[in-house]
Amino acid sequence: MPELLEVIELGNPILRHKAQLVEDVQSNRIQTLVENLLVTVKEANGVGIAAPQVAQSDRLFIVASRPNLRYPAAPMMEPTAMINPRILAHSDETVKGWEGCLSIPGIRGEVPRDRAIEVEYTGRDGKLHKQELTDFVARIFQHELDHLDGIVFLDRIESTQDLITEREYQRLFPG
Repeated sequence: MPELLEVIELGNPILRHKAQLVEDVQSNRIQTLVENLLVTVKEANGVGIAAPQVAQSDRLFIVASRPNLRYPAAPMMEPTAMINPRILAHSDETVKGWEGCLSIPGIRGEVPRDRAIEVEYTGRDGKLHKQELTDFVARIFQHELDHLDGIVFLDRIESTQDLITEREYQRLFPG
């Protein structure tokens, strides 16, 4: 039975460490972690979650874009486990967009990201996947990949003027 995991917050040193490659995708530990992350991201109204956010130093995250309370305009997609992910190529175009983070509650930042990326990852089935991601889903992938490298969105903002409280964000951008 999948378990709801505790999301660690900014200040916990695990969030600042580079996560380890997953050697055995099919192991019970990794498959259980995927199941638990799927439950945790849904319960937390997130659109993505990385293993380091639940204190696991594995190069693994979930991309789970869907409309919810925190992101009412998010596109709908099947939640996808991405193991040992990497960016193969990216567009020349960068765009700024608002991001929040389950590990940094109460704050959003306007973060510059590549608009389109070509990515590669291993699925939970052990197969290698390649795809192009754009716009919001590309943003989620880049945000979660940063977590695997010990980077949080606050490290990417260009100015503290690009920060806003969650409450003010909800007031200004009600969806």
